Amino acid sequence: MRDIATGILTQGIAGGDIAYLEAHVAEDYIQHNPQVPDGRAGLIGFVQSLAGLEGGAEISPVRVLRDGDLVAVHSEARFGSDHVVVFDLFRFEDGMAAEHWDTVQPRPESTVSGRTMTDGPTEVTDLDQTEANRQRVMAFYQDVLIEGQIERAAEFLGPYYHQHNPQIADGLEGFTAFFTHLQDNGIPFSLTRTHRSIAEGNFVLLHSEGQISGAPHAFFDLFRVEDSRIVEHWDVVQPIPAEMAHDNGMF
Repeated sequence: MRDIATGILTQGIAGGDIAYLEAHVAEDYIQHNPQVPDGRAGLIGFVQSLAGLEGGAEISPVRVLRDGDLVAVHSEARFGSDHVVVFDLFRFEDGMAAEHWDTVQPRPESTVSGRTMTDGPTEVTDLDQTEANRQRVMAFYQDVLIEGQIERAAEFLGPYYHQHNPQIADGLEGFTAFFTHLQDNGIPFSLTRTHRSIAEGNFVLLHSEGQISGAPHAFFDLFRVEDSRIVEHWDVVQPIPAEMAHDNGMF
């Protein structure tokens, strides 16, 4: 399933290989990307539209995680002249991709931490800790981020905390300073619900929704865990549009 998921992105979508999509995507494929119509036919139509982009499209997977029938892919991509970072999540059924979610964010020229939105460790380790790490990250997300107990972050974060969100500095200090900045400047921010978790070894990915300045957003947050402490974070955040190419929503 990992190879099929990355193949859909690199060979099928970026490469324009319609036969690959016909072989690996279910006819009744459920689509949650707001710009792509439902079904395999909707995906193929979207891919065919990319042929008109100057310079075409490129998708470069960086991390791939599998959890049961779900495969998540963290990628850098280019569509024409637009450089973006993407989390794609596929649900498989009978060996075919049956459902897809994603978030897409423009790739910034620079970040506060100096790290990119995709660099850092990629190797999956500690498979025997998968469920413990899932529960640890979900507790952090619920207690600290959803319920807003920012003062409890030190209970969960490690002795170092590498940050890849372009607006947040490294470490516990950077984490708390970001939320203090939001509060001091009256910038509303809330996470309201986690829809699904994807965990494999030392990595845990959460798919959530919330609001920034009153506007609804979709979030993918990826955490790396080491010795029961969260030591690294990547994310991709996308506004939820009022109108979509289907009626499935982004979740």
